[in-house]
Amino acid sequence: MMKTCPLVAGPLRHDLSATFESRMGEAGITAAALEALAPAATGSLEGLRAKKQSGALPLLSLPWRRDDLEEGAALAAELRGWTRHVLVLGIGGSSLGGATICRLAEKGTVFSPDTPKLHFLDNIDPATFTSIFKRIALEKTAVLAISKSGGTAETLCQTLICHDAFVAAGLDPARHFITVTEPGPRPLRQFAEITGCRCLEHDPDIGGRYSGLTLNGLLPAMIVGLDAEAIRRGAAAVTDAALAPADPLESAPALGAMVNIGLGRERGISQTVLMPYSDRLDRMGDWFTQLWAESLGKHGNGTTPIGALGAVDQHSSLQLFLDGPRDKLVTLVQSAVAGSGGTVGANATALMGDGLSYLSGRTMGDLMDAEQRATAETLIANKRPTRIINTDAIDEESVGALMMHFFLETMVAADLIGVDAFDQPAVEDGKVLARRYLAEMAG
Repeated sequence: MMKTCPLVAGPLRHDLSATFESRMGEAGITAAALEALAPAATGSLEGLRAKKQSGALPLLSLPWRRDDLEEGAALAAELRGWTRHVLVLGIGGSSLGGATICRLAEKGTVFSPDTPKLHFLDNIDPATFTSIFKRIALEKTAVLAISKSGGTAETLCQTLICHDAFVAAGLDPARHFITVTEPGPRPLRQFAEITGCRCLEHDPDIGGRYSGLTLNGLLPAMIVGLDAEAIRRGAAAVTDAALAPADPLESAPALGAMVNIGLGRERGISQTVLMPYSDRLDRMGDWFTQLWAESLGKHGNGTTPIGALGAVDQHSSLQLFLDGPRDKLVTLVQSAVAGSGGTVGANATALMGDGLSYLSGRTMGDLMDAEQRATAETLIANKRPTRIINTDAIDEESVGALMMHFFLETMVAADLIGVDAFDQPAVEDGKVLARRYLAEMAG
């Protein structure tokens, strides 16, 4: 039997009713399709529970850890004491988790002007590095270089170029650089040993794209004053709620995975859209895209993830979502914004004409609330499968909850289609070829 009322997991409320045939007709997934997926989903949840209990998958117990946060808090306090800038080097999962979380600070609460400015340098465009070296004072800058393997070519290149820039400025890398990598003999760890800079441990059993809730993401968050414990609390609440039920229809991540995979098989849904209504979540689409694509896109499987942002993309991509091919599942993330923000004064019509009476006396949050609700209703009216995730506030707890939800949903989806959620074999081919091209240049 389909779940029609919202599933509650910590600060999140999941409403998937507009993905079901009972509400959406031929656009929705049938009860028979869900029933066919239920045994595999049940087995997936059982496997996750067993791995959590045995410690075989540290990600599942991570939300309850605090010892690493103590280390991170001390380091963050030290950096806040003397830095004006922190360059976060890394690519993919080593960068996206932290960048996503830190938007809470950049687009939300205003912190002290003494808070360091974070620069997530997740690409190898030479112009970016040339520009930033000209714009910041290196003596007031720290570098956080993150690579799980310790051998990621892009991150090593970034680190070495930054190292040379600091040395040229007469600065000691031991003071300015911090590395994060796995234990063992690795180039990034060797760099730390030779330069004398600090090296933090990256858990070898937590993959890069699943590492946003480790110090990879939480150290940058603590540097800008975010509450790392609240992020972990949100993740813990979602993990508990997801793994407790025996019935996968009662587990939001399991049901989300079943709907994604079932709609693909039964209705030809080949794309999944994540569209939050908040600037503080404007990097979550990028983060989700990597997580979903790299975890599931194997052996002809997977659906294409698309990041969007409300209300911005109501003026661009929403036209396609509403009136283009019927090949998309849209997930909207909404929050309680009504009544917040500045209020449009009674002089609105005098300034801009009689047609603006609907705005007079309304807050900016009222407009955002009306638009997020209107988008959901319009998608549903046009028979576009739509999932709605509601939260009272976009804050540390809800962001931790969202990230853990999608970690779990992705892992269950991988089990449903029979792929390994944690490898990326096709990507490795390109890395080998790139190294060969570099070797040929040297010749």
